[in-house]
Amino acid sequence: MKKTTKKLQKILDLKQQYDSLKKGKDSLLNIIEEIELAESVYNSNAIENSTLTLPDTEKILLDLEVSKNYSLREVFEAKNLARVYEYIRKKKDSIILNKETVLLIHSLLIGGINDDIAGRFRKENEYVRVGKHVAPAPEHVLRMVEVLLHEYKSDHSTNIFSKIAHFHLQLESIHPFIDGNGRIGRVLINLQLQEFGYPNIIIRDKEKQLYYKTFSYFGDNKSTKEMEKIIYLSLSEGLNKRISYLEGRKIITLSEYSKKKKVPLANLINQGRRQTIESFREKGVWKIGVK
Repeated sequence: MKKTTKKLQKILDLKQQYDSLKKGKDSLLNIIEEIELAESVYNSNAIENSTLTLPDTEKILLDLEVSKNYSLREVFEAKNLARVYEYIRKKKDSIILNKETVLLIHSLLIGGINDDIAGRFRKENEYVRVGKHVAPAPEHVLRMVEVLLHEYKSDHSTNIFSKIAHFHLQLESIHPFIDGNGRIGRVLINLQLQEFGYPNIIIRDKEKQLYYKTFSYFGDNKSTKEMEKIIYLSLSEGLNKRISYLEGRKIITLSEYSKKKKVPLANLINQGRRQTIESFREKGVWKIGVK
C-alpha cells in the first residue's frame, strides 16, 4: 500500500472518531441523512443543469406545491434520484457493486422519464459525447464496464479513495448510458463509501468547475489526484458535521462564529473550503459545532 498522506490520515482519524461516537445513535444519523437527501438531489441535478432550486427540490420530495412551473422531466429527475439515494441507503448492508446493481440503479433513475433507455447500456449506433470527445463505441461499453468493476474489486493495494476516484473518472469517460451518467457516477461514489462505513458526500453545484477539471486533469495526466482532493474535502466536511451532532455541540453559523472569535468571515470560509477548521455546510450555509 502507498504511503499514508496527511489528507488520508486526517480522514482515517475522523472516521475513527466518528465510529466511536455513532454507537447507539442510529436515529440521529438517519435524521441527518434524511435532511441531507434534498441537498444531494439538488446539487447532483444542478450539476447537470437542472433549474430546480433547493427549496423547490425539498417541496417536490415532500409532494408539496412549488413556487414556479417546472418541466415534468425535472420533477421526475428529482423524485427518481431521491429514490435511488434512498434505495442504496436502505440496502447498505446487502447491496453489492456489480453490473446488475449499476443497471438497476439506472432503471430507478431514468424509469418514467425515458423507459426505452432505462436500465441498459448504450447499444449499436448510440454514440455520445464526453466533453469535447466521443465516448467509446457502444460495442465496447459492456466489456469496459466489466473490466472496470473487476479492477476495482481486485485491487487490494490502493487506498479506497484513490480507487473510488479512479472508478468514477473512468466510468464517466466510458459514458455507458445514453443519459444519467453523471448522476449515476456520483451515486456510486456514495455506494462505495458506505461499503466502508463512511457517510455520503455531496459534490456541490457551486464547485462544479473544480469537479469538471478533475476529468481533464485525469485525461491529460492519468492522475486521480484532483478527484481525490474533492472526495477528501467533501468527506471531511460530512464527517465533521456528524461528529459535531454526535458530540452534542452547539451548531452556529460561521458568521456568528466570526463575531465571537473576532476573525474575518472570509478567512473562516476559506478555511472551511480547505477543511482546516471543523466546519460544514447545511443548505449552502457554512456552520460549525462549538464545544
